Amino acid sequence: MEQELTDTTDSQLIKLASEGDGEAFSALYARYVDRIYNYVYYRTSNTNDAEDLTSRVFHRAYNHITHYTEKGYPFSAWLYRIAHNLVANWYRDNKRKQEIPLDDSLPLVSPSNHPERTVILQEEQQSLMNAIKKLPLERQELLILKFVEPLTNAEIAMIMGRSEGAIKSLYHRTLSSLRDILTTDDETMDGLN
Repeated sequence: MEQELTDTTDSQLIKLASEGDGEAFSALYARYVDRIYNYVYYRTSNTNDAEDLTSRVFHRAYNHITHYTEKGYPFSAWLYRIAHNLVANWYRDNKRKQEIPLDDSLPLVSPSNHPERTVILQEEQQSLMNAIKKLPLERQELLILKFVEPLTNAEIAMIMGRSEGAIKSLYHRTLSSLRDILTTDDETMDGLN
């Protein structure tokens, strides 16, 4: 039966899970737990909190799967929306400063084995990470969803509770702000040299 469920579509699994089939929900969990955990981890910077919140996401999804209706978005977008809300509540309840550890999200890619090029690439990557951390949290979240989780604008809009047009506009403003921060940082560094 377990092999049969891994070949089943999300829609079929959702229908079965909403009818009380625990194995169907387990199959959905197996498909999405790593992605949801990664998203939560990038938002909380803490493995214990990420594990706890990921557990809550799936507990909430399990309890509300009977109310899930397909609206043209993938099932994962519904899970990300639950995660988004739980993380927002977690921050509000804990009154913690939000910081997203993007350092681990971008792999270091060395186009060659030249040590000088590797050092330059590492410096550029660190500069980008520092600039991203200066952005408002909403914009950091957008970048995570866009580049770490590679979601579409429509999926991001659903998760963040905005229109697709608003996400496109926010994305444009985010890239503009990022460019300004990087330019300012470069000018500051040039002044120190």
